[in-house]
Amino acid sequence: MMPVSQTPVIERIARVLSGQRFSANADGDSRSAGDAVDRDWPNHVADACAVLHTLREPDKTMAAAGDPEVWGAMVEAALKAET
Repeated sequence: MMPVSQTPVIERIARVLSGQRFSANADGDSRSAGDAVDRDWPNHVADACAVLHTLREPDKTMAAAGDPEVWGAMVEAALKAET
């Protein structure tokens, strides 16, 4: 069984986007970016929603791996939960 995250997907995406800007493991210069990401991730919610909007329709590879209707419903549910 696949694990289910307790953190909403919008927050997880926003944290990744924020982490890219702060973390030395990405484009930033901080070796310990956790506190900065904790403060900054809400600034990236709109970007996270934009990422999910483009993922509403799976590509051919994704559709071949599962049910496109279920995928679309899951993404729509995540976007609806945010608004």
